[in-house]
Amino acid sequence: MSLTTSIRPISYVKAHAADVIRDVTERQEPVIITVNGEAKAVILDVATYDRDRETLALLTMLAQSRQSIERGDSAPLSEALARVRARLVR
Repeated sequence: MSLTTSIRPISYVKAHAADVIRDVTERQEPVIITVNGEAKAVILDVATYDRDRETLALLTMLAQSRQSIERGDSAPLSEALARVRARLVR
């Protein structure tokens, strides 16, 4: 993916919105929108957006898990499984 080929000024996007959306959907690559030569926004297709959000959510959970382990808020797997089994037996 080359972002330099996917940079469009807002005036182009306004004049060619349908074409830009079609290209974004077909290529599944973002388009960066500039205003006065400065990058201001990104257009993504829905599938890419959903995939990126899911990836971000998983990375967030991993970071939270790591922090939990570093704080000592964890238990060995055998202990955790024993707790779950004990709850199921009740």
